[in-house]
Amino acid sequence: MLELLKKAMEKINEILNKIRPEVDYLSSKDFITDGLLDSFDLLILVSELDSHYAISIDGTDIIPENFENIDSIHSLISKYTNLS
Repeated sequence: MLELLKKAMEKINEILNKIRPEVDYLSSKDFITDGLLDSFDLLILVSELDSHYAISIDGTDIIPENFENIDSIHSLISKYTNLS
C-alpha cells in the first residue's frame, strides 16, 4: 500500500514538473501562496490529472485548497479514484 502511495506522489510531482520544470515542488507547502502555480497552470494540471487518472474533477473541487501541495492534490485524486 505504501508503495502505491509513493508512486502516486511521484506521478503527481512528474505532472507538475511537466507544467513548470524549473520549480522544486517538494520544497513548498503551498504552491499557490508561494507563486509556483497560477490559474492557467491549474487548468493545465486539472486537465493532466483528468487524463492520466481517467477522472473528471468537478468544478467545485477546483479551489486553491485542493492544489496547495502534493498531499492535497493526492487527496483530491483519491476522492475520484481508489488511490489512498
